[in-house]
Amino acid sequence: MRFLPVTLNALLVELADLEETLALLASLQRMPLAGVEELVPAARTILVRFRPSATSTAALVQQMAQRDLSLRAERNSTLVEIPVHYNGEDLAEVAQILGITPEEVVHRHTGSEYTVAFTGFAPGFAYLSGGHPSLNVPRRSTPRTRLPAGSVGLAGTFSGVYPQASPGGWQIIGTTPVAMWDIAREQPALLQPGYRVRFVDIATKNVAAGAYAESAGGQKDLALSGRSQQSLAAGQPALQVRATGLLTVFQDLGRHGQAGQGVSASGAMDQAALKSANRLVGNASNAPTLETVGGGLQLRSVGENVVAITGADATLTLTTANGQRWPVPRYAPVALADGDTLAVGQPTAGARCYVAVRGGFAEAPVMGSCATDTLAHVGPAPVAVGDWLAVRPAPVTSVVAAPELPPADLPTLEQEVVLDVVMGPRTDWFTADAIARLAAQRWQVTPQSNRVGLRLAGEVPLARAITGELPSEGTALGALQVPPSGQPVLFLADHPLTGGYPVIGCIAPYHLDRAGQIPVGAWLRFNPIEPFAELAP
Repeated sequence: MRFLPVTLNALLVELADLEETLALLASLQRMPLAGVEELVPAARTILVRFRPSATSTAALVQQMAQRDLSLRAERNSTLVEIPVHYNGEDLAEVAQILGITPEEVVHRHTGSEYTVAFTGFAPGFAYLSGGHPSLNVPRRSTPRTRLPAGSVGLAGTFSGVYPQASPGGWQIIGTTPVAMWDIAREQPALLQPGYRVRFVDIATKNVAAGAYAESAGGQKDLALSGRSQQSLAAGQPALQVRATGLLTVFQDLGRHGQAGQGVSASGAMDQAALKSANRLVGNASNAPTLETVGGGLQLRSVGENVVAITGADATLTLTTANGQRWPVPRYAPVALADGDTLAVGQPTAGARCYVAVRGGFAEAPVMGSCATDTLAHVGPAPVAVGDWLAVRPAPVTSVVAAPELPPADLPTLEQEVVLDVVMGPRTDWFTADAIARLAAQRWQVTPQSNRVGLRLAGEVPLARAITGELPSEGTALGALQVPPSGQPVLFLADHPLTGGYPVIGCIAPYHLDRAGQIPVGAWLRFNPIEPFAELAP
């Protein structure tokens, strides 16, 4: 085993091959280590996220190094058959690469049983191993910008099915009508780690595609809102959305522990601001709030409500039903009478504001959380103009808190933002010059940035020392992934669970909230807190 640093609460274990990876995963699942919160397996690695208050990097490395990898993972008894129309755009090209006929490709794909090795990339996307040994083909040199849900593909020795329409670089050999991901199911992901999978040719097996009720068209991710006036109970208070700004979504502290479904945590970009907003109105810290980026959000109070707005430094204006107007403070509870409208102005520092209401929003959770994952399309739908956001009754024990001091160092366009970085896990994939340049050069946040990540642009891109293809591996919140362009992407709340480009470093956990408040156009500098070094057992 090779142990690589990721961040202050995560490390990466690299193994010789998939078999060893699955053996270690099985061992860690049979006999869990204290303090470990989540395991994200991949082709040759396991990302281990842990709680520093309960264990340490050194303790975990020592304990995992002693695990016996000779005990192979037991096969699951669950067998899932997937009917396929073998009409994929790349079927002929795959046949040419392998020097066989398209019919033989289909024969080999359906003639071997696969196993779900791990999940990632998107909710419900399973990496299937163990097919015919000859089915080993490279990814496409240029990924397609959009593949339809149900596309069946090959990449390397893996096979997989795209659960939703998305970009992709796998070689597509067919399509299936069966939904890989359906939020209406008790277990949304059809394929779970360890399941056995067999592909069936619809054309030769006389499988009636229409018999499969779980069609690709039935996949529903973002929950339907149902936020109409008619959905309110008699006399129930609410906030009516008059304007949304660039984007307003529900967020809480995230849906943790769903890696087996291929789902990352998501959650608020600035979790301290979310907790403050809830504390100010007497809610539990994990109650859902509204997260809005930039200015423009307008909310009209239906009935009497108490709200608090935290996060970015933006002017807040209250307008009464009869047209009177005055500013109200951030980081303080604000009483709204029936008909009052609260408006959020354009921030002068920071990027995102959080709105909490006393009692909490009556929004239905999805997979245990009200966080809206904009990449995976899991969670409540974004807030829209005209929505009526129902408010729950406040518990009798709920206490509105005293005003708090807003943070004094929110990121601005005028000052460089410095973020501490833990180097690893793939720092050694880059040249010495690139490693030095990461800290020496400043980086600007481009307009292509969003909740998935900050896309950065520097004068000189980061050059790689190792130019080969990196097998997909787990990615941590705050990872600085470097694509072939050499311009880093700083992964934020809605980042993919796994990625295929090397990560040169990771933002320290105590600077993640700060990273979530960086506006487009701001300049960053990275401060490595120690040199990259492998973790010794």
